[in-house]
Amino acid sequence: MDTLKIMYLKYKTELLYLFFGGCTTLVNIVCYYALYHQAHMGNVTSTVAAWVASVLFAYITNRQFVFVSKAEALGELCYEISTFFGCRLATGIMDTVIMVVTVDYMHWNSLLWKVLSNVLVVLINYIAGKFFIFKDK
Repeated sequence: MDTLKIMYLKYKTELLYLFFGGCTTLVNIVCYYALYHQAHMGNVTSTVAAWVASVLFAYITNRQFVFVSKAEALGELCYEISTFFGCRLATGIMDTVIMVVTVDYMHWNSLLWKVLSNVLVVLINYIAGKFFIFKDK
């Protein structure tokens, strides 16, 4: 039991990031499903709304639980929010470009490239969160 506790404490940030990342993905999927299939909104509208909801959820959980941000001053909060959303927007665009190039133009396996692209996006978002967005002052 002590070994598990030591491992948890050693990798706490990474484990929490993975857990809340899974929750963020769930928020995205549920929101998209509700809007597209239940409310009969358009695909793009549902996708964008689900992205906004999931990024808001990710910001709150990353700030509170994963990186435990201490930012309170208005300038610090503005920096944190703008860099978080800017990074997420950039990696969202990167994911889209990767998928268009590899699937639409190269005709490679879409599922494989979606997984590879998401691994890259998650890694970049984690690095950005840890070292740039929620870094200790």
